[in-house]
Amino acid sequence: MKTAATIVVMGLVQGVGFRYFVHRHAVQLGIHGFVHNLYNGDVELEVEAEHEALESLIRQVRIGPRAARVTDVKVTWRDPQGSFSGFHIR
Repeated sequence: MKTAATIVVMGLVQGVGFRYFVHRHAVQLGIHGFVHNLYNGDVELEVEAEHEALESLIRQVRIGPRAARVTDVKVTWRDPQGSFSGFHIR
């Protein structure tokens, strides 16, 4: 079943290739949406896909790339809007 989520990743997640890490995994999983840095040092994802694909991505972002230090991940589930085409880094 398709679903959507806003995912905020906290910790040392900027300047370590985190957005590119997310992009690679999201594309492999067929997830649509985007990832971008927030001004407070967190990284935010807006994503839509099958629920299982999103759960897989969440598992990956909890680990992050080698240089990252993820301290917390907050997920807000919502209904999909179908407004995304592909996955992009902003």
